[in-house]
Amino acid sequence: MNRTTLPLIIALAVALLSCKQGESGSSDQAGANGKALVNDQAVTEAEVVEHYTKLVSATYTDALAYAKTMQGAVNAFLAEPTAELMQKARDSWTAARLPYLQTEVFRFYEGPIDDEDGPEGLLNAWPMDEAYIDYVEGNAGSGVVNNAAEFPNIDAALIESLNEKDGEANISCGYHAIEFLLWGQDFSAEGPGDRPFADYTTADNADRRGDYLRAVTNLVVEKLEGLVAEWVPEKDNYRGEFLKLPTSKALEKIMTGMSMLSGFEMAAERLNVAYDTQAQEDEHSCFSDTTHNDMVYDLVGIHNVWTGSYKELSGPGLQVLAQGLKPELAGELGSKIEDSVAAAKAIPVPFDQAILGEDGAPGRKAILHTIETLEEQAELLVAMAGEMGFGVPVSEEEG
Repeated sequence: MNRTTLPLIIALAVALLSCKQGESGSSDQAGANGKALVNDQAVTEAEVVEHYTKLVSATYTDALAYAKTMQGAVNAFLAEPTAELMQKARDSWTAARLPYLQTEVFRFYEGPIDDEDGPEGLLNAWPMDEAYIDYVEGNAGSGVVNNAAEFPNIDAALIESLNEKDGEANISCGYHAIEFLLWGQDFSAEGPGDRPFADYTTADNADRRGDYLRAVTNLVVEKLEGLVAEWVPEKDNYRGEFLKLPTSKALEKIMTGMSMLSGFEMAAERLNVAYDTQAQEDEHSCFSDTTHNDMVYDLVGIHNVWTGSYKELSGPGLQVLAQGLKPELAGELGSKIEDSVAAAKAIPVPFDQAILGEDGAPGRKAILHTIETLEEQAELLVAMAGEMGFGVPVSEEEG
């Protein structure tokens, strides 16, 4: 179907469309008035786009709230370093990751997260050379923490300035820097890293290590505050600009986030590389052994955009338009989105053990199935975008 703009959803002249329900539990069909229907209420493209901005705002707001809880737990631990408070800081990091991962579907279209000045590389860059930050096995004096001569004062400005300096692996900040400072390197087949809390009490450069952890955590909160500000309603911000776009362009951006996260970021970068190399350093959250969360909640984010739902928030998602335009394809895509979440959940934990062994091993079979499901999902997203009158990429070369 050749169009420069997506029309307001074709009418279905026959029986109600049967479709797989998302989290919103809505029953969707196209009406004779040329608009999509949700529970017998007409929905326009513009309303779907506007609801998307509400979903983005809600998810970033949640990510910030959890990051502030993490900040409080880190500060409590640094004020009184104990094993118990260190574990609470770790738990708060793990919890803070879940809403943030669901924001990754808002990437890849030069929005506030990853435009020219976007903070994505300051929040979630990986893989990282941990020796850039602190000591590692075989090199007790490595990293900024142990280099007081060159870096006498550790603060957020320094940490941000050093990020990816002289190389992409020289990651100094973000969630994974915090992760490394809380868990340390992971040498265990059964569990995550086990950095001792004494690293923040009696170990060499304990105070500097604490300064680094405090500052890098504050930096994550600061960058999330900026993202929240760009998406809040009724402000002169990116959200306002997004709503002024032609609806076809806004929908193209929405679907680009979904297709790139499915095909490029998840299937190719985060899963296929680790599957091929069987190397722990290619695991996304290798210090904490929480990579399974990364896989699942990134895909939950795609599901959220498709259904228009996030926690208590519910409204017209992309599925409404898709079902009215091309119901059979929409049903196939909706099922595949459900399947990809289920496939990721089926990967054995921990991920760094699932990638090992022969190709017939259960973990490797589960990972390969997830990769293939995501590739199929990306193809379906491309097909649906074509029906809507625009193209979307599934790799950086196409972007």
